[in-house]
Amino acid sequence: MQSDSVARFSLQPGTHLPPGAWPDDDGVNFSVLARDAVAVELCLYTDGDAQPLQCIRLDPRRNRTFFFWHVYVEGARPGLRYTWRVANAGQDLAQVPELLDPWARAVDDEHWNRRATMAGDWGHALRAIVTAPAERDPLLQPVSCDLNDAVIYEVHVGGFTRHPSSGVKHPGTFAALIEKIPYLKALGITHVELLPVMAFDEQDVPPGVAELGLRNYWGYSTCAFYAPHPRYCIDPARAPQEFQDCVRALHAAGIGVLLDVVFNHTSEGGRTGPVINFKALANDIFYHLDRNDPGNYRDYTGCGNTVNCNHPLVTNFIVRCLEYWAANLGVDGFRFDLASVFARDENGNVMANPFLPWSIELSPILIERPLIAEAWDAAGLYQVGAFPGMHWSEWNGRYRDLVRRFVRGDRGLIGELATRLTGSSDLYGASNRLPANGINFFTCHDGFTLQDWVSYNGKHNVANGEQNRDGSDDNLSWNCGAEGESDDAAVLELRRRQARNALAILLLSQGVPMLLAGDEVLHSQRGNNNAWCQDNELSWFDWTRLESQADMLRFVRELIALRRRHPALRARRFLTGDIQADTNAPDIRWHGRELDQPPWHDPDAQLLAFTLAPTQPDEAPLHVVLNMADTTCTVALPQWPGLRWRRALDTARVSPDDIRPPAEQVVLKAGEYPVQAHSVVVLEARG
Repeated sequence: MQSDSVARFSLQPGTHLPPGAWPDDDGVNFSVLARDAVAVELCLYTDGDAQPLQCIRLDPRRNRTFFFWHVYVEGARPGLRYTWRVANAGQDLAQVPELLDPWARAVDDEHWNRRATMAGDWGHALRAIVTAPAERDPLLQPVSCDLNDAVIYEVHVGGFTRHPSSGVKHPGTFAALIEKIPYLKALGITHVELLPVMAFDEQDVPPGVAELGLRNYWGYSTCAFYAPHPRYCIDPARAPQEFQDCVRALHAAGIGVLLDVVFNHTSEGGRTGPVINFKALANDIFYHLDRNDPGNYRDYTGCGNTVNCNHPLVTNFIVRCLEYWAANLGVDGFRFDLASVFARDENGNVMANPFLPWSIELSPILIERPLIAEAWDAAGLYQVGAFPGMHWSEWNGRYRDLVRRFVRGDRGLIGELATRLTGSSDLYGASNRLPANGINFFTCHDGFTLQDWVSYNGKHNVANGEQNRDGSDDNLSWNCGAEGESDDAAVLELRRRQARNALAILLLSQGVPMLLAGDEVLHSQRGNNNAWCQDNELSWFDWTRLESQADMLRFVRELIALRRRHPALRARRFLTGDIQADTNAPDIRWHGRELDQPPWHDPDAQLLAFTLAPTQPDEAPLHVVLNMADTTCTVALPQWPGLRWRRALDTARVSPDDIRPPAEQVVLKAGEYPVQAHSVVVLEARG
């Protein structure tokens, strides 16, 4: 590429800090880290133009400070597109790719072609957009720094509103999510956990997947950590402002915003992947490389490369990026994908006290915000219950697996089930953590939806173009007697009951529950347990199901309301069974078929019951029975002086009797209750 022969802008040396593109009234300061560069060029574009408006060759004597190259462009304005070109020793600047600024706050992907770039055609780069700084706003302050009372809703920004039935003005955008806030509010959730919204490479898919016309849908392929994904924006040049508008609207509704962030790998992949930014700017700093073969990228993520998180420059980059999303864009907290990568040193060894997790949680801006680790990686490091740091929460994979086994009917799990129901003290108690440090979930984006979990014993991922090799084979599921779609009334009724059981147990457990968007209306992916590339109706939220699955939606809303009116289900300390002074009763009593006789040592046990004492004067005592056996069991009910038990929930009953608000509950007259096979019963005691 040749520079434009006519200079369009006047230049000044500029400053090296802050990195990125920062406009003021007179122009824009550009700065990028390129430690080993011997020649650097800044290419400027107007919106839509294939050829640069101007290419600026930087002078190392005037435009370099330490590891940074910089220039101030007089008269440049927000909306201008730009790329960097960097030549290291032995390279010709005319033969190197154009690079996306790692500090870009907005991205233009109109010209991007991943496969062409990998083939050496450099004219298809991702471009950064100069954008006005995102101003801080009081409405962007955190809704709550405490997850103890949270009900999290994991949702894909694009897929939530792309279905033709969504009825929004701009489907698949942050603006469309704003239109659905009344639905979120009515559901009762307190936080949305957004699947990746940092700019990612939708073209990052294997060749066989690309040939089917599929693309990277989930977004675990970040290319620009500071920029909201352009496809989620109406105008990518206003990406920070559009994301702010979404957060502001959610906060106004009392809903917190958690981001699923991907700092363990990038969209550049391994040796054969494209050069987008870090490979040319700081390859040996930003990635884990094989010391014996620096062209080979160590892969602890299953995605081709691994970010060298505990290098000081990389740690600083990640922490400052998180601070930007929190302080400037209003994010309440973060969930970190494959976070155990954060515990590896530059040789891939596990560190006892890794720099990055501590640096994140000790940041003055991040110190009180929720930090949630997916505490494992793809190379076998599993740290659930032991993730390094002080107050990190974790996705509790142990909870998911145990409760799935119990609900499908596995025997002899009662002892561990009680531990999971009460917040997993075996994982978090010894390190002085709390029940809220465990994020409980039954389903998430990765794996079967709830409807598919009750409908399939095996995965059905042929549509992904990888011969059904992708996705987990260990789903711990039960199809209730038929694989996939069925017209058997008994099978369908059992599936709905099992779905209600799973959701009921989740919302009745101590710790923080997380729901997968669509489970409340029994969304199915037709047995696909790895829909990462399915940006279509297989994954999208179908809004017609609000009517066709109204009974299930009502069940979930009432279930969340039940949890919210019982602080005893959200204990801030682990339950002990000790007598409480204010109620003169144990905080929890365990039972089996008979009172105070839990079947701890019965290898065939499939039933467990417990009674929770109230924690506030206006709270009702709670009695819960979980029966996953194939037979009905009549259980004895405890007495509570002056109060009578009322049926709040029975998953074996047909809507609306499956769950009732307090004003509609039936009073029980007998001292026992017949609990049907495969069902959950919840009773509330009132006068």
